[in-house]
Amino acid sequence: MTTHVFIVDARTFKIHLEYLFAGTGAKENVIDFNNSASTILHHKVEEILAGMIADASRIRSGDQILFYLQQDSRYNGKFFGVFQACNNWSFLDNYEESGRNQYLFRELGKSLTFRALIQPLVVYAEGITEWEALDDIRSTIHPYQMLWSLIYRKLKGNRGNTMITLYEAEKLVQLIKNKNNQTAINLNNKTLSFDNDNLRIIALEGEQNNYAGRIEAIDVLPRLIAKYNARKAFEPLLQAYIVKALGTGINDSLDTSIILENSVIEWIGNEVSCGVGMQSIDVLLATVLNDCHRLCPIELKAVKADVVNLKQIQRYIDWIEQYYVPNSVSNIQPILIAKKFPNKLSPGYAMLISSFRQFNQSNAGRSEPMLYVEYGVENDQLIFNRIDY
Repeated sequence: MTTHVFIVDARTFKIHLEYLFAGTGAKENVIDFNNSASTILHHKVEEILAGMIADASRIRSGDQILFYLQQDSRYNGKFFGVFQACNNWSFLDNYEESGRNQYLFRELGKSLTFRALIQPLVVYAEGITEWEALDDIRSTIHPYQMLWSLIYRKLKGNRGNTMITLYEAEKLVQLIKNKNNQTAINLNNKTLSFDNDNLRIIALEGEQNNYAGRIEAIDVLPRLIAKYNARKAFEPLLQAYIVKALGTGINDSLDTSIILENSVIEWIGNEVSCGVGMQSIDVLLATVLNDCHRLCPIELKAVKADVVNLKQIQRYIDWIEQYYVPNSVSNIQPILIAKKFPNKLSPGYAMLISSFRQFNQSNAGRSEPMLYVEYGVENDQLIFNRIDY
């Protein structure tokens, strides 16, 4: 179960609570490449939106949802919870001129394009401040016990929907519970709202509002295949597709024979920061099978594999050993997913495979041998194949 933190302000938070949804914005951009092979958007804008779609695609039914109320001149930022996702993935409520067709646009005061329906899990009135969650380290013994996912987000700038690790979620939720003396809001026949004056979630008499906006499924595969065929960069779209497909039956070649192998997904993250620089893991997957926990850092490439990819994966292993495994003991299973190598009889391919073997040897005892996966397009579908080497 992944925990997702959505960023809100006092105005939008009230609407989120009263209509029970979470969302992220794409400003005034119209997503014209959903279920479409073409777009008129500049390639940089398309990449940014594809990244937001990847964030939206990691949500699974039953996942925990927390809200972070952004700092204002009147108050410090606060974390509130706990809610639960009602469905797999976010949906699209596209922006149109003046926002007139986007549900609750005027009430929100901004465009929130990617949305997910939520329901109360165990909701607490009071939030905990950012200082209490991130800066107060009096009870922290080791650096890996800090909430690094949220610290990295703060350092690197805006991200409207950030996942946090299993350990971080457990710690953050416990802080919220302690702040409220373990006492949750009684929601019987009441609707949630937000008290802007006292900065607390409240329950009002009356039934909850029904969410009545447009719900459009998001599908990036046609655009991904069009860019694949045109030999254009498509890595953000590939990330969005894989994050959505993993464990959901969308692509059997990805699930059953490649990565999951009958295991169950415990947690999934994308663009997982692993340092104060700009480095991040494309997809990080935590799985479990027969009480054996496995952590899979996945490096994605829109081109064929290269020896230089191993330097990135090595950095991921080093970070995971120091910051993740001490909190959640797991075997590390690195995975490289790249475009199908055109000529497996070439010296370049032989050199690549030799480098894989050397990599595995140097990491023996630290991680499992790296899985190497290639993909290609067949009949307008992405087909993934595990390459035994």
